[in-house]
Amino acid sequence: MALNFDFFKTKDSEICIKNYILNKTKYTFQFSILIIALLFFVMLNISLGSVSIPFKEVFMILTGNDVTSNFKFIILNLRVPKALTAIMVGSGLSVSGLLMQTLFRNPLAGPFVLGISSGASLGVAILILGSSLFGFSAFAVSNYSTAIASSFGAFSVLLAVMIVAQKVKNTMSILIIGLMFGSLTTAIISILAYFSSAEELQQYMFWSFGNLGNLSWNELTLFFIVYIIAISSIIFIIKPLNSLLLGENYAQSLGVNIKKTRNITLFITAMLTGVITAFSGPIAFVGLAVPHLAKLVFNSSNHKTLLPATAIIGAIVMLFSDIIAQLPNSAFTLPINAITSFFGAPIVIWLLIRKSKIVL
Repeated sequence: MALNFDFFKTKDSEICIKNYILNKTKYTFQFSILIIALLFFVMLNISLGSVSIPFKEVFMILTGNDVTSNFKFIILNLRVPKALTAIMVGSGLSVSGLLMQTLFRNPLAGPFVLGISSGASLGVAILILGSSLFGFSAFAVSNYSTAIASSFGAFSVLLAVMIVAQKVKNTMSILIIGLMFGSLTTAIISILAYFSSAEELQQYMFWSFGNLGNLSWNELTLFFIVYIIAISSIIFIIKPLNSLLLGENYAQSLGVNIKKTRNITLFITAMLTGVITAFSGPIAFVGLAVPHLAKLVFNSSNHKTLLPATAIIGAIVMLFSDIIAQLPNSAFTLPINAITSFFGAPIVIWLLIRKSKIVL
């Protein structure tokens, strides 16, 4: 039987093919620019600091061609782990924010709306602020103990949210419940702070500022394992996420299991925000603002495009924020949370002013 190729000669099909080719070419160019920008900011982040290191020196050490450099220890043991942490934190929070905005169909939803970050903060608050109150002041506060306490707090809130989610049909109700859990944990932290000493309050406050540069290679490996598992899991829900953009009823008509998709999305977001808060502290605004920047740059709501775009832009934003925070050629380092909030807040205000134009 001969094939009829007349279909491919119709005007509508020609327009569709041209648009497809144009969009593919456009996205390829945009992703190329973003990848080049990411590599540039990685090099810049490693190069700048209290001691500036030339790009050439950084490149030679990273490629293993300059094994005698005095900067080798600084680059390989301090700045490379910090740059990798910034990439995972920025991309992880940004992707989590995109998932929450899609799930709740709310442009102002972020990765912390479920109260996971607040739960992580409560775990650290109990460790640091509650040490003398509960009689375990001899407990050594370290990166590992802080990460364990933060993870336990995040998991506890996640478990509570997931249990409630099984009994609630309305997705927006989960958003409100998550906010209430956040308020509850904040109240408990305030009570612990009231009975804490000045030293304990200072220690907790420094943790709440966020920190990208205190992870060893072993801690970074553990961080990466959890991060890559969560990011890889998103592949299985890309199509359901695209369907949810048109509403739950439409998604159900296409055969999407809303409850299963919702639970997977919540669990992935909790994994990312939990591990990020555990190792780097609570970092604001990145997850809220970056998904909208990706939508503006790519002018698309397709998650096949938005997810990698959001991850790359989030990594770039975090690297840029860290460069500013570390005050090049200075011994001082500003809180990373202050920098992300300083740049993120104006973006959110701008989005609120233009909320009628925000694309979901």
